[in-house]
Amino acid sequence: MFRFRRLALAALIPAAALSFGLPEVLAQTPSPAPAASASPSPAPSASPSPAASASPAPAATPSPAPSPAASASPTPTTSPSPAASASPSPATPPPAAATTPAPVQTADPFGLETTLESRKVVMVKGTANWDSAFDTLVDAFKALNALLDKQGIKHAGNSMIVYTSTDDTGFTFLAEIPVDQDPKSLPKDMSIGKSPEGKALKFVHRGSYDNMDNTYEAITNHLDDKRLEAKDTFIEEYLTDPLKTAEDKLVINVFVPLK
Repeated sequence: MFRFRRLALAALIPAAALSFGLPEVLAQTPSPAPAASASPSPAPSASPSPAASASPAPAATPSPAPSPAASASPTPTTSPSPAASASPSPATPPPAAATTPAPVQTADPFGLETTLESRKVVMVKGTANWDSAFDTLVDAFKALNALLDKQGIKHAGNSMIVYTSTDDTGFTFLAEIPVDQDPKSLPKDMSIGKSPEGKALKFVHRGSYDNMDNTYEAITNHLDDKRLEAKDTFIEEYLTDPLKTAEDKLVINVFVPLK
């Protein structure tokens, strides 16, 4: 578009210069005419009339006309072209801005169908009130870790909480840690067992334990929308160590077993 406009102006400017040169030629030709009109007053001087006609001839010669045409200054008209060529330079920044797209981040799975595999775990039973729920869970993990560290048994997976029942005041749970070998001896409140197995839906929670109410509300809405029926238990798998991670930095997989 800008290049087309520059070419159009370059074509129009010489034509305008020529049109401006024509009035000057026409303005010069009438000047000898009065001299010719004054000479005819004496009748006998018929010969001067040809002389007078000869005088307009040199005046009518196009020699003055080329000089305005040359002075029509096509050369100055070329000066706008650099100015016009400077105009596309500001048009270069937009591509640079377009080369910085916002980074795309993949969302955590929400309601992903999966199959849980049963694993050997050492576990401890417990009860908790909702007001002190996270502290109670952390204490249960501390007790299990103390036992495993004392016997030199390493974790074979992430720590888990299996909720066995809930009500308005609190809940009962099993804190579980997967292991590959059996501990030599266990306190009365601990045992060796198997983690849940079967079909389940996988959800992901990020943030503090107190904010998990929002996650579970979303899970409930998802089950209602899909018309799915869940079992009376659900599992939390702690991808971040709850003993070493700030509470607001927790990453927890929530598994909802289906009937």
